[in-house]
Amino acid sequence: MTADAVTTLPDGQEIRRITLRSGSMTAQLLTLGAIVQDLRIEGVDHPLVLGCDDIADYLGQARYMGAIVGRFANRIARARFPLDGAICQTDPNFLGRHTLHGGSEGLDLQIWRIDELAKDHALLSVTLPDGHMGFPGNLQIRARIALEDQALVFDLQAETDAPTPCSLAHHGYFNLDGGADIVGHRLWIDAAQYLPVDQDMIPLPGIAELAGTAFDFRQLREIGDSGYDHNFCLSRDATRPRRVAQLTGRSGLSMSVITDAPGLQLYDGRHFADLPGLQGRRYGPRSGVALETQIWPDAPNRPDFPHSILRPGQTYRHHIRYGFSL
Repeated sequence: MTADAVTTLPDGQEIRRITLRSGSMTAQLLTLGAIVQDLRIEGVDHPLVLGCDDIADYLGQARYMGAIVGRFANRIARARFPLDGAICQTDPNFLGRHTLHGGSEGLDLQIWRIDELAKDHALLSVTLPDGHMGFPGNLQIRARIALEDQALVFDLQAETDAPTPCSLAHHGYFNLDGGADIVGHRLWIDAAQYLPVDQDMIPLPGIAELAGTAFDFRQLREIGDSGYDHNFCLSRDATRPRRVAQLTGRSGLSMSVITDAPGLQLYDGRHFADLPGLQGRRYGPRSGVALETQIWPDAPNRPDFPHSILRPGQTYRHHIRYGFSL
């Protein structure tokens, strides 16, 4: 296990890189955003995730890549929501009118503390102060990131001293073949419904059935290039951890997703445009696919969606396991 200084931000904050090892797997994490910068498995000659060698890229086109995002992952419509009789106004960092991934200075740009470090896991923490990006409450967040049994595992927790929305997600992009895109990867998702969105990617009223649509992944099939940035409705609330998705590359390498979250955001990475990646790679459209387990987008504004408000005395918990098999 190591935790080496790799760079210093313009404001003087130091970023460290953590190397984890367990069995056949190796992971590199950054204290910037709790980013998974690289993930490898013996017998496979390419990274399993998209990442950047130059840390500065994570502040630009690679924003959110491999990071933990929040305090509320995904979108909040009109950058506001009702809470206990008041209207909270948050940072409109998406299209100038909505909030995305907690605002322009969300978790992905925070420097996380290293509270514990072992060969196969790290415990990181960060505190978002009351009023940060317009959200109420001092939010204390802990992330245990581990390699175990050929899997990358996240256990996320948060506590607050005032009611606040809380939904954290790992925003990694996966490419199991190391090729130019993930169009030929096959995907299965255990969901019968999804959330249609408007032109701003905000959920429309109602919940749609998947049957007969391009969003139906209940049978393993190729992702293709139809364009996905949508929430799949796994359940109406948090559940016990269960397998919710399976991604399989053309090479035969497969990844299962196990979580207790009620939603899974499928995003095909179509916005990448010649982004410098790991070991001289260049990432173009659909170079990787994100499978982000989370609470449904815009839940603070939607009483018909899973509950998203964390209150004092409660503990937010979120388990994610990405398991690999050859």
